Amino acid sequence: MAIYLDSAIIAEAKTAKELGWVKGITTNPTLLSKTDLPVETTLKKLAELTNGPVFYQLISSELDEMVKEGRKAFEIIGHQTVLKIPATIVGFQAVTRLSPEIICSVTAIYSAAQAAVAREAGAKYAIAYVNRATKLLGDGVALVREMARVLAGSSTDILAASIKSPEEAAASLQAGAHHLTLPLNMLQAMATNELSLQTVDEFAKNGCGIANSH
Repeated sequence: MAIYLDSAIIAEAKTAKELGWVKGITTNPTLLSKTDLPVETTLKKLAELTNGPVFYQLISSELDEMVKEGRKAFEIIGHQTVLKIPATIVGFQAVTRLSPEIICSVTAIYSAAQAAVAREAGAKYAIAYVNRATKLLGDGVALVREMARVLAGSSTDILAASIKSPEEAAASLQAGAHHLTLPLNMLQAMATNELSLQTVDEFAKNGCGIANSH
């Protein structure tokens, strides 16, 4: 299992690196539009701030252009590249073309059937937008569960995105997601619980250890 930062902001990537347990970075066209830097510069800086994968989403819509864009992304990011390719008929064709040379993920999956096609096309990751699927379909966690059944025993992992609470993150993992990607505030929320803070305060007030021993 891995937990990734969902952001293209360099300062957030630095903070995530300092957390120590965030294993990669996912981006999309919307996130890349929120930074003032050129896309190529942003991607290079993000790759420097993680030892793990950097996900880049194709914006081309024609097959040959998608293949060209995917290869260009690999030139920029290098071996850390994971391409995010939308779950469309042309997108699945692009995955089939690109997956033998570059790790691919299929993004915006809204059915278990699409997850099966992602697997057959050679995708390493099938990405479910959990919260968005809840809004559009009624139950995003159920979508993850159905995808998990279809992908069981395959080499295609489920990456849960669009997570709006720590509870939704945990529910996605319980439903069979292998990985999570979250904005920085959600990463921090996952690591925090009011009861944990209260317990630590009690130990600090009443206990002793190396730091306060004489």
